[in-house]
Amino acid sequence: MKIDRLIGIIFILLQKDKVTAPELAKRFEVSRRTINRDIADICKVGIPIVTTQGSGVEYPFLTATK
Repeated sequence: MKIDRLIGIIFILLQKDKVTAPELAKRFEVSRRTINRDIADICKVGIPIVTTQGSGVEYPFLTATK
């Protein structure tokens, strides 16, 4: 279910400083494109996610508030 995946992505990003889209895709058994759409959806609701081409996805807002 999509909401479970979105929450799962947020929790993973809270636990790690960086994670790649292929790692998330493998973990949730979906395509990389689906992960990219999920990241966009998470950003749309106001949760800031910083992406960097080639070096993974960073989640500085929540990692700073651990």
